[in-house]
Amino acid sequence: MCGIVGYIGKRDVAPLLLEGLQRLEYRGYDSAGIVITSPKSAGLRMVKAKGRVRDLEAKVPARFKGTTGIAHTRWATHGAPSDVNAHPHLSADNKVAVVHNGIIDNAAELRKKLEADGVEFLSETDTEVLTHLIARSQAEKLEEKVRQALRLVEGTYGIAVMHADFPDRIVVARNGSPVVLGIGEKEMFVASDVAALVAHTRQIVTLDDGEMATLKADDFRTYTTEGTRTTAEPTTVEWEAESYDMGGHDTYMHKEIHEQADAVDRVLRGRIDDRFSTVHLGGLNLGAREARQIRRVKILGCGTSYHAGMIGAQMIEELARIPADAEPASEFRYRNAVVDPDTLYVAVSQSGETYDVLAAVQELKRKGARVLGIVNVVGSAIAREADGGMYVHAGPEVCVVSTKCFTNTTVAFALLALHLGRTRDLSVRDGKRIIEGLRKLPEQISEILKQEEEIKKLAEQFADARSMLFIGRVRGYPVAREASLKLKEVSYIHAEAYPASELKHGPLALIEPALPTVAIVPDDDLLEKNRAAMEEIKARSGKILAVAHQEQEKADHTIVVPKNEDELDPILMGIPLQLLAYHTALALGRDIDKPRNLAKSVTVE
Repeated sequence: MCGIVGYIGKRDVAPLLLEGLQRLEYRGYDSAGIVITSPKSAGLRMVKAKGRVRDLEAKVPARFKGTTGIAHTRWATHGAPSDVNAHPHLSADNKVAVVHNGIIDNAAELRKKLEADGVEFLSETDTEVLTHLIARSQAEKLEEKVRQALRLVEGTYGIAVMHADFPDRIVVARNGSPVVLGIGEKEMFVASDVAALVAHTRQIVTLDDGEMATLKADDFRTYTTEGTRTTAEPTTVEWEAESYDMGGHDTYMHKEIHEQADAVDRVLRGRIDDRFSTVHLGGLNLGAREARQIRRVKILGCGTSYHAGMIGAQMIEELARIPADAEPASEFRYRNAVVDPDTLYVAVSQSGETYDVLAAVQELKRKGARVLGIVNVVGSAIAREADGGMYVHAGPEVCVVSTKCFTNTTVAFALLALHLGRTRDLSVRDGKRIIEGLRKLPEQISEILKQEEEIKKLAEQFADARSMLFIGRVRGYPVAREASLKLKEVSYIHAEAYPASELKHGPLALIEPALPTVAIVPDDDLLEKNRAAMEEIKARSGKILAVAHQEQEKADHTIVVPKNEDELDPILMGIPLQLLAYHTALALGRDIDKPRNLAKSVTVE
């Protein structure tokens, strides 16, 4: 959940690393640090700072020159944010520097052994353990020093290592936390995310778990942690540096909300088959006969991806008539679930690196399950581990809270549901109906976004609320869940989502004028049931904001969204609530792109 960037070449390294950290700050932003060297310099030079990358930049001296360096922006797991706990960590002799993403599970045990041997620790971090292990190795080569240290540790890591005695190289390794190499002209880069690389190269190599690499200015080589050489072919990154800029918006969140019409067009492009009223999803690696043998679909994700999976499960049940449900991957992987050979498992992750999801995929694969991945990042760990899947093509999403990737993931599930439905009993007529609905989505999203000023005014009215209740029934409930999460994440207002049908079973006790309720009210066969729920709230003097396809008499305010097909309505109904969360946070002066205590890509447990 932190950001790593490194460089070796001929350029002045500090500005490159600071620029890379700025692009990675969404992955962690409580402290940052940088260490540099060069073949002509004596030893390693380091600067660290609690706070944002700009705080680090302010501390870097003017004459801080070098041609090799590694840097890190942190999201704390072991030890509070501080200058001392910031990465990189140096060994006692100032020869070894390490930056690390992940968690070393046996750090406490290793720390005790090292302290018994006389090692003095400066920080509270698990990473410092690794630094001392490398420094104490008697191996002659840096690669072997790192390899010996890694044999002793248990847990997850993405690391980059420098050594004062080996200024011509950076050694990196991966196990459960992403490491990406950038291939330049007589220069090499490393990062935990391609966002730090695309301004300088689009040729990348993504390490696999259990793989290491040595970077020199004019060469790189990859090998396993056991020392066996591996073959790494560079691939070309799809997105350019401009894709990671704000593009005239004040925040990435605002930009990404407004990119959704184009993003949805991308996920649909080239996949619709009008001749047979279905879709082409070749990446699934799932033939029609295999699709017909599926008896259940289990969707696994975390946070926003889990909510997208809830919407996806409903669409699969409605269109394909296959029992389907969604479950948090973080719970699934710990409950020793029964793995059924007739069940199709779908792993959902924006980054494709979410550790809880990845661990669930690996356990499922171990038990012989068929697993599909629905991810945004090409070549990510889940994409490589899965038997097949779909890329959602949302483009880079920099804001910590997900908006366009959530929407594109729900559209991807609509495509999967249509594909499974048409291999089974979904009629040509219904297939054509869904396709027509999908094609309407980009224009309807644009129509919703035109209401931003009205939604902003509503958000300003809700900004002083201490808590909010979100309700929805069946199709509306996952929308309420995601909208509640968005408000919590970005505004820090407590919010709770509840099925509208469950109000009378307890939550009505909370209703009062000071607790606003947001009701998801699609114009479907449950419209009157949802109106009855609003009646219950109004009878208890509750304030209601409805998101509906027509004005709602019982609501104090209604955000009207365009009507699509019933099955696809949830895709649209969440978008105005993204704007509501955004403008509520804006009214409260929150740090919208970097909410407190959160990071973008959760690559630790």
